[in-house]
Parts: sequence; structure tokens; C-alpha cells
Amino acid sequence: MDPETITAAIANNVRAQRAHRQMTLDELAARSGVSRGMLVQVEQGRTNPSINTLTRIADALGVTVARMVEVSDTPVVRVVNAADMVTFPHGDGSAARLLVGTDAPAILELWDWRLAPGEHHDGDAHPPGTREMLTVLEGELTLTVYGRSHAVGTDGAVVFSADRPHRYANEGERPLRFVMVVTEPRETPDH
Repeated sequence: MDPETITAAIANNVRAQRAHRQMTLDELAARSGVSRGMLVQVEQGRTNPSINTLTRIADALGVTVARMVEVSDTPVVRVVNAADMVTFPHGDGSAARLLVGTDAPAILELWDWRLAPGEHHDGDAHPPGTREMLTVLEGELTLTVYGRSHAVGTDGAVVFSADRPHRYANEGERPLRFVMVVTEPRETPDH
């Protein structure tokens, strides 16, 4: 899928989700920690936000990142072809690929991550109660949560509370690939 289509989908979805909740730009800025100016650029399709920015906006709206990049409404059964998956480049030879996600009845996202040697990604704290679980397919992941690092090797798995800052790092000399599921508790942002 071309970047212009994704940018347009993000713009439409952020605007629609904000309007559905009757939130002003200032309210969304306060809840998300994203500046009003950046939100205007996102809603007008003038910028392609980073994963962290998009995550903060989605969290403030109570939906998944997958919902933000969705090009059309989700049917009862949705098959996502490789060409329709969204990839967020990160560093040199690294990327996070959102395979599929849903926001009803539970908020779930399935990601395929690749980090080149020496690369890392700093994840912002998600809403309270958010959990992440992942399995390493290749290489070794150094996961840091609350300042404590954990090594997860090939075929290993981990689950952790992602409602605090965390880091995924490839401190090894070969490429790292892992598949991750993010689940957030269902909450109504209007309360």
C-alpha cells in the first residue's frame, strides 16, 4: 500500500474517531501528549506520524494503531494480504510491521518486528493494564522494562506489563526478528 493512501487513512480515522467522541483538538492534545499543531497536520494528511505519535493518539482515543491505519471498515472476517500490511521503517534495516489488529471486542495488535544489529526502539508507556507478549524468531532480543534488561533468545518468549516505558534492542551481531501481540484493556475514554 502506498504511503499517500496510509496517510489519508490515518487523517480520516483520527478525524472520525475524534468527532465520534466529540473531542476538540485541544482535548485530544492534552490526552495524547501530542501537540495541537501536530494533530492538525495529521488530520489534514500533511504528515506521516511516527509509531510513538500514532500510538499516543490511538491510546487517547481508546482504539488500536491498526484502527488508525485501516483503509476501510472491518468486516466480520478480515483477511489481510501482505500488500495491505503497514510497515513503519525504523533506523537502518529495521522496521515494525503491523500485521493485523482490532479494537472490538478487545484491543489487540499483532506485530512483526525486525531490528538490525545495534538498533533499538523505545516504546512509550501504554494505558494502564496493557500487556505485550512476544516470541523471538531470529537473533536475541534485549528487552528493558523499568530499567531492568532481559535477554530473550531464538524461540524464547516473554510477557510483560507495557504500561511503563520499555525498549526493544538488538545488541547482537545478527538481525533480530520477533512477533509481538499487544493487548489493552477495554476502556471508555469518555469517562
